[in-house]
Amino acid sequence: MKPFPKSLIEEFSIFKELNSPAKIQDFLDQIPLNFERGGYTNYSPLKVLKRNRAHCMEGAMLAAAIFWYHGEKPLIMDLKTTENDTDHVVAVFKRKGRWGAITKTNHAVLRYREPVYKNLRELAMSYFHEYFLDNGKKTLRSYSEPVDLSIYGDEWLISQKHLWKFVGVLNRQKHFNLLENNNPKFLRKADKIEIEAGKLTEWNR
Repeated sequence: MKPFPKSLIEEFSIFKELNSPAKIQDFLDQIPLNFERGGYTNYSPLKVLKRNRAHCMEGAMLAAAIFWYHGEKPLIMDLKTTENDTDHVVAVFKRKGRWGAITKTNHAVLRYREPVYKNLRELAMSYFHEYFLDNGKKTLRSYSEPVDLSIYGDEWLISQKHLWKFVGVLNRQKHFNLLENNNPKFLRKADKIEIEAGKLTEWNR
């Protein structure tokens, strides 16, 4: 793994105090959600900090950048859904051989995961039950191998352009099915009370 670029350490000095997954998640939680009112975005970590807005992928890349700053691999993972739902992107990390995740979301359940999962499949499955549409249909279908952002140099940290490249990188990454035989017919819909609870959000549009 390439080290975090020394030339950018001062630029990202705010990362210094964010030296644990819990602190990183707390930091992301206080950043307002990016509702992309002016159109789709995928801003760099530096631009996210300056705009003080982030959606799930922007938040995941920011969290990955913070991990990199502290000497860990900047890893992001794609959670892929059916075509009528929206994928989710998380930053993944390891503690004592177990996986956890940092996540930026407006929903009450697709959030931080403690590093208690034996492998990435277990981690991805922890999001399965709560990932459903307003009609109760469960939509999470696969998860990707993590992408190590450090292999792409350091321009993504400070770019003034949208980082659309990494949407493609995630989509091309190998994905692993979460359903046996990829057959969703046996899935039960979420209960009405679960659907109502799923409408709880943190940030208002």
